[in-house]
Amino acid sequence: DLADGRGAFCGKILADLGAEVIKIEPPWGDSSRMIGPFYQDDAHSDKSLFWTCFANNKRSITLNLKTKQGRQLLERLVTSAHFLVESYRPGFLTELGLDYRSLRKLNPLLIMVSITAFGQGGPYKSYKATDLVGMALSGMMYLTGDPDRPPVRVSTPQFWTVGASSGAAGAMIANHHRLLTGQGQYVDVSCQQAIARALSHAPMIWDLDRLNMKRQGPSRPVGNVNLRINWECRDGYINFIQPGGHTGGRSMMSLASWMDDEGYGHAILRETNWGDIGFGQLSPELVQRMTPPLEQFFKTKTKSVLAQEALARRILLFPVNDPKDVFEYPQLLARDFFHEVEPPLSTSGKGMIPMLGPFFKTNLNLNHAAHNSPSIGEANNEIYQQELGLTDADIASLKDAQVI
Repeated sequence: DLADGRGAFCGKILADLGAEVIKIEPPWGDSSRMIGPFYQDDAHSDKSLFWTCFANNKRSITLNLKTKQGRQLLERLVTSAHFLVESYRPGFLTELGLDYRSLRKLNPLLIMVSITAFGQGGPYKSYKATDLVGMALSGMMYLTGDPDRPPVRVSTPQFWTVGASSGAAGAMIANHHRLLTGQGQYVDVSCQQAIARALSHAPMIWDLDRLNMKRQGPSRPVGNVNLRINWECRDGYINFIQPGGHTGGRSMMSLASWMDDEGYGHAILRETNWGDIGFGQLSPELVQRMTPPLEQFFKTKTKSVLAQEALARRILLFPVNDPKDVFEYPQLLARDFFHEVEPPLSTSGKGMIPMLGPFFKTNLNLNHAAHNSPSIGEANNEIYQQELGLTDADIASLKDAQVI
């Protein structure tokens, strides 16, 4: 794993899938170690919570690829590797003689994954991109935000994370091909394309409905009207939609009955025959009249109450979980999704940090158990001596030459 913070999620996914991931850092440490926030607000290279998350289950060795000896050591590691993941600018590894064409001569089975903003080819290949730039150029920002305000990006940076996860998917597809044919492969990931692929049905909706999707804020276009999805409740927000059709009609009639029971009923909800309204056929007038009583009712209930009653009454409604809700969510707890690891460089011996577990389970339990993210070069002796056969004198010489 040669990727910095931009491509770190790719190696993390492979580790969660059960791969042994060796994180290769320069001797002074990977740049992602200084991405905040930091444990106890201490800006230390081993206390980055970004690093704690994305380097979890990886082993760390140090290697200076700008030295000849460093490049030779990487070539020795590549000969037995299944994957090589990197996120350097296009052409950088070629300049070092470590491009895919060179490395596949050492290991024809190698799958190399390159994660960049715009890919290895095209007029933008050398351009740099922040999350804001990438989300804008991918088209995502055109759809995100309120219609009467300028576009906004999704809150937490997503551009590189989505690209890195696409890199992991590409690696697995290439691995399947390798198992069938015995051939390695080069996987060229464009984060711009990865985000554009995440636009769902937006690119094709013109062909389907002769409609160009635009920013809708808390609403969603269904038929000739914009239906509100996000609604404020007593302690946060819930998602609720009434799109029409048989299922939507049954949901709406059940909600109207519940509102009557609670004393918040309204004639427009009670008297409308929702089952007769087809999908996407609600009129603007009906939407305008049904909105106020729904707003009033939702604000009297908590997310938990609304969600539980929705399950019991078969209503198309679910809570918008905040981080606290996610960590307390019974379904995730029941599947042991969260694991605890020791805080980075903790000297107090108290407290643990919750860590997200793998996104799937198997009956063979192939996933690694969660463990701490590695300190700089933590596995140097283990990898270089036990696996490559270097001696103590070799290690000392490499350190003196600032190779490791």
